[in-house]
Amino acid sequence: MSHALFDPDRIDVIHYPDDSSPSGWHQPVLALGNFDGVHRGHAKILEQVGRRADERGATAAALTFDPHPSRVVRPDKAPPLLMTTEQKLSALKEAGMEGVAVVRFTEMFAAWEPDAFVRTVLVEWLKVVEVWVGANFLFGHDRTGNFSLLRSLGARYGFRAEKIDPVRYRDFVVSSTRVRRLVTEGRVDEAGALLGHHYVLAGKVVRGDGRGHQIGFPTANLETENELFPPNGVYATAVLVDGEIHAAVSNVGVRPTFGGTSTPVVESHLLDTSRDLYDAKISVAFIRRLRDEVEFADSTALRAQIGRDCEEARGLFRRISL
Repeated sequence: MSHALFDPDRIDVIHYPDDSSPSGWHQPVLALGNFDGVHRGHAKILEQVGRRADERGATAAALTFDPHPSRVVRPDKAPPLLMTTEQKLSALKEAGMEGVAVVRFTEMFAAWEPDAFVRTVLVEWLKVVEVWVGANFLFGHDRTGNFSLLRSLGARYGFRAEKIDPVRYRDFVVSSTRVRRLVTEGRVDEAGALLGHHYVLAGKVVRGDGRGHQIGFPTANLETENELFPPNGVYATAVLVDGEIHAAVSNVGVRPTFGGTSTPVVESHLLDTSRDLYDAKISVAFIRRLRDEVEFADSTALRAQIGRDCEEARGLFRRISL
């Protein structure tokens, strides 16, 4: 982006109601939504916001909510999220946003009528000149605010409201709900196609019990705050460490051959390095599911299968570009 205020190494994150109006934001053009996953549909909104901000010499910004509104409004039906807050902010920055406004979503805030949200947050706090949303975006108490109301409120308060029609990928409308379903079913390659990027679990490498090393396939055990795991199984993955991408095979599961664990763990064997990754921050990108997790008779049988998994993954990586 060409706007002079943009710093590619930094994104200005502010919170409502904690922070005062952002003095450094110039006539913000705003993308408004939850942006969980930052998928192809979101990317189209963000791209349009960036273009309009450039044309105006304005600040390109996004507004999102924390926690996800469903956690407050209907917690029994709230879905596991596709991204942590840190991942979402990073993705919004990569999409060209100079600023992100995070509204702290509470029961009190959920009771606001649409007009109160628009007047208080968008007009008085952010001083927006344009707001862009997805076609199905709803807001305000009981989600009574739709795009038509947003546009009429914009006319009243002096900002332009525009929407982006749903984005389709092949036969499907791209949505966070559909991506979650695909990840839950282990169809991580299809989820990545809708996202426009691989599905990623991120966190820190912690010490395991060393069994992978003992059988010749040392693994990095991931400690993560991500909520949604693909189902137990073996996956071809790419592991990002210190800016370097490594081809890998990852197991999501409970280690049935060695007695099992109570909750799933994510272990990744990097195919091209033996470096010590303890305490390193890594991202595990899921490319394709290879097989189910199964219990083997002994470690010898497991070792042989892991060898076959690695060969299958290498064959895949020869055909595609990481």
